[in-house]
Amino acid sequence: MRKAIVGLAVVAGLGIAAQAAVAQRPAARAAARGFRAGYMDVGATVGFGGLGAASSAFGGRFEMALKPLPSLGNGMLGLQIGATYSSWSNEYASAKVIPIGVTANYHLRLADSKIDPFVGLGLGYQIVSCSVEGLGSIGCGSNEVYFIGRAGVRYFLTPKLALYGDVGAGGATVNVGAMLKLK
Repeated sequence: MRKAIVGLAVVAGLGIAAQAAVAQRPAARAAARGFRAGYMDVGATVGFGGLGAASSAFGGRFEMALKPLPSLGNGMLGLQIGATYSSWSNEYASAKVIPIGVTANYHLRLADSKIDPFVGLGLGYQIVSCSVEGLGSIGCGSNEVYFIGRAGVRYFLTPKLALYGDVGAGGATVNVGAMLKLK
């Protein structure tokens, strides 16, 4: 729980610092905001829920905009790669889980380019390793392919920094973080 609170505090601190930068030059920055063709970002996330005995997961996301979709409401197609790490242990057993996923995301086009809602579908591969007292790792652990479905949003604080959140299936149920624009 302490790690989750620290993670959220870091994200909040980034948001406050970025908001101060936006206030200094809002007109110049507003023109460059948004998820549009050629956009690429990377960021850290903290995930909660759907993690078994683990209380939180830590990971990252990378996404790039592939192409506009004028026949589908003028939205944008993006490709996202993400991975998280969670672990838990008690006096008898321990486990580590690393889900790695790829999703195709449809980004809706809104009049306010600071807000970037999206929905995504994809596949992931989950690596589970564990140990049970007296057995070690014998018969414990599995790897599997899983389905990913999510809905999320970015809120651009500056042209290069966005707060990120998603909910869905595949890895953690709820993820929050901050994304930094690469291109």
